[in-house]
Formats: sequence, C-alpha cells, structure tokens
Amino acid sequence: MFRHFQSDIKAVFENDPAARSRFEVIFTYSGLHAIWAHRVAHPLYRRGWFTLARIISQVSRFMTGIEIHPGARIGERLFIDHGMGVVIGETCEIGDDVVIYQGVTLGGTGKEKGKRHPTIGNNVVIGSGAKVLGSFSVGDYSNIGSNAVVLREVPSNCTVVGNPGRVVKRDGQRVGDRLDHTQLPDPVIEMFRAMQKEIDDLKTELEKVREPIAGGELRK
Repeated sequence: MFRHFQSDIKAVFENDPAARSRFEVIFTYSGLHAIWAHRVAHPLYRRGWFTLARIISQVSRFMTGIEIHPGARIGERLFIDHGMGVVIGETCEIGDDVVIYQGVTLGGTGKEKGKRHPTIGNNVVIGSGAKVLGSFSVGDYSNIGSNAVVLREVPSNCTVVGNPGRVVKRDGQRVGDRLDHTQLPDPVIEMFRAMQKEIDDLKTELEKVREPIAGGELRK
C-alpha cells in the first residue's frame, strides 16, 4: 500500500510542473487524494465489504469531486490533473502511467451486466472532457483528445479526436484529413461550409441559365 503511495506522489512530480514540494502535493492535490481513497476502498470491495467501500468512495467524491467506483482496477502512477468531474466506472481497468484530465468519463453505454467499462492501456493520456464509453480497450501510448467521445476500440500508439471519436494519427503518421489532435472538429462550422458550397453551386447554375437569356438564344 505504502509503495503505491510513494509512486503516486512521484507521478505528480513527473506530470505537473506546478508541483513544488511533497508537503504541498500530499495536502493539496485532490486527484492524489481520490486515488489514495480508492487504494483503500478497492481491497475492501474485493473482500466483499461493498457498502464500506462505497461509503469511502462517496466521501472521497464529496471531498474531491472525483468519483472512482471501488470496483475499478487502477495501475501504478495514475495522475489525475485537477480532476473535477472525473468519473471511473466499476469494471474499468486502468494501466500504468496514465494521465487523466478534468471532466473525463470512463463509463458504460447501458444496463448490461459484466464487463461494461473500458480498459485503458499503459501510458495513455485522456484529455479534458473526453468520454470513453463501452467495454473495449484503448491501446498503450494512445492519446484521447479533449471532448472526444470514444465508442469503439483504439489501437496502440493512436490519437483520437471528435464526436464520435476517430483515429487521426497512428504510429506517428496522419490518418485522414485532420492535422492535429488539438484541432477538434466543429460541427457548426462544417455545416456552414456545406451550406456555402451549396449556395456557390446554385449561383454557378444560375449564371449558366442567364447567359443564354442575355444572348437571346431562348427567344428564338
């Protein structure tokens, strides 16, 4: 248990340049507090002390704004940055050296029994507001862009953006027409672009009709 605590503190210093001292990290980092509460609640949950484990997780949720179900399995050196609004479901599995930002949901898509939450690989980064929903895997060293909604499996070494989420980079190579995982698609802008294209096409057709009229060809 204490070995986990030491590695969790180390993960904070590795991922947050604002961390200045162990005292500050231990007493002021809500993400760290939520992880530690889970490390206490999870063994109780596995031993069948479900209510006590849930009480610990709910107290942690009230204090930190981060909800981690005591049934979730969390690896080494998880770092939750800020963390407000983070939700991690019961059957979720998280690997080592994962970074999660605020507003992330690792959840399910319905009322099915059994495994219904995602499995997150090692060295994965999940951006602010991202939703990963379903019982599939996110491969090692993958990045989930901010506000992405991921509903299917993500291979290793990929970058995913958008709603629904789609791979835009794999093994360092671009996939499709998205330039960067920080350039998230804007459906409103895309709709206006489509409308403008239709208007331009209509103008072109009207010009083709006006030319014969101006030349008197239609009057003959």
